Formats: sequence, structure tokens, C-alpha cells
Amino acid sequence: MHIAARKGLAGEAPVTEEDVLRFTKIKEYLNKHYHHNSFVNLLKMQIDAVSEGRVEMTMPVCSDTHTNLYGAAHGGAIASLADTAMGIACATLKKRVVTLDLNINYLRGVTVQPSIRAISAVIHNGSRTIVTECEIFDGENVLLAKARGTFFVIGRFEGV
Repeated sequence: MHIAARKGLAGEAPVTEEDVLRFTKIKEYLNKHYHHNSFVNLLKMQIDAVSEGRVEMTMPVCSDTHTNLYGAAHGGAIASLADTAMGIACATLKKRVVTLDLNINYLRGVTVQPSIRAISAVIHNGSRTIVTECEIFDGENVLLAKARGTFFVIGRFEGV
């Protein structure tokens, strides 16, 4: 079952006005900080939606930035999107993390296109480690890749 279709994860959609305001503030905070990240900017990643333990991001697949020798998306660009989305899912819990382990399965080749979408959710929120999953889809909602990451908690985000 796809992350987007699951119920009961830590990242269900906000239901109260207070939740909407809190996640709007978190999204603004994360956008402000990631706006200064040169790697995220190079790959043109964008945060589209956040909720507790969950994030949706997009990234274009441009021929001059994201492709390999064969004109398809480079696996490193796809893995970077997954890693970033999973790390931001952790950040929605106000935890600063670094990647301990990342596994990705590439299910289909990714062609040059205006946007691919990553949906990431926390599946284990521990005090020292967090485990996440990420699925990456094309514009037709076809699953392109699936990743799982383990992150080490190094601190907390203040001011969110």
C-alpha cells in the first residue's frame, strides 16, 4: 500500500484550525532554512505540504541538471530527493537529524519531466533514531522509487 493511501500514520492530514496554523508555521520555518541550502537549490527541490511526521516535496527532472549519461534521471538525484524528504519529515517533529542509513529501490526509469513528487512519512519516532519511508511518483502518479531511511537525532529545532 502506498504511503499516500495509508491511514493511521503519524502524518495524517491536520483536522483542526490550530493544526493548520501550526503546520503552516513549520512549513514556513523549513522553507526559510532550506531556501539557503545550495544543494537543495541546485536540484530545485520544493516543500509542498507538511503535517506531523509527513512531507510532500517536488523536484523537476531537467536534462541539464538531473540526468545521467543516458538522458534519464540520475539515481543520485532521486536518492537526494528521498533523503531530503525523509529528513524534512523528521524535522516536522522538531528534531534535527542526520542520515544513518538509506535504502532505495528504483522501480522505473525516470525521464525528463516538469516534476516528480516525493511523499515521506515517519514510521518510527524514537528518542535517538527515527525511521522513515518515502515514495516517489511521476506526474501520472506512477510509483518510480521507494526508499527507507534511518536517521540519528542530533538535537531539536527551536523557534517552531
